[in-house]
Amino acid sequence: MNFFGRLWGHFKTITKHRHQVIRHCAKAGIFWQGLHHDLSKYSPTEFIPGVKYYTGYRSPNEGEREDYGFSYAWMHHKGRNKHHYEYWNDYNLETKRNEPVEMPYRYLAEMFCDRVAASKIYNGKNYTDASPMDYYSHRTPHRSIHPNTKAELEKLLQMLIDRGEDETFRYIRKKINS
Repeated sequence: MNFFGRLWGHFKTITKHRHQVIRHCAKAGIFWQGLHHDLSKYSPTEFIPGVKYYTGYRSPNEGEREDYGFSYAWMHHKGRNKHHYEYWNDYNLETKRNEPVEMPYRYLAEMFCDRVAASKIYNGKNYTDASPMDYYSHRTPHRSIHPNTKAELEKLLQMLIDRGEDETFRYIRKKINS
């Protein structure tokens, strides 16, 4: 794929995803948060590698990891976007280790919206309400996430499967507003 194909493909993908997250955040009662979702992806630190490593079938961060052993773009992204559980790690004075911290509910809700939107964008017509849980389950052993955050995220993903999108977003709105 040539440069302009990668440029347009990457821009279109991240923008389509972001707009889907905005719609979901509106349903969840965090519209303003949705408007700010993933704006760092348009910064040079994230956008340039995104174009360079864009393939259309996997995250550009994977290509950058293959070249450098880690992704500069991902390191930048997770440090600026509170809807990623990786953001919520801090030094524990008792254990003298970096450990996961419980996410505030509004960011956990945005993380859920992000996961559902990504599943819709990347699965296309093959999307089902089980798709976000399937994606999550394939990566569970490799996560360093606070137990309470993990339990609530899994509860929301299961609720999406069992009760559907409308009821799950209604539940999230109620939790945020309580």
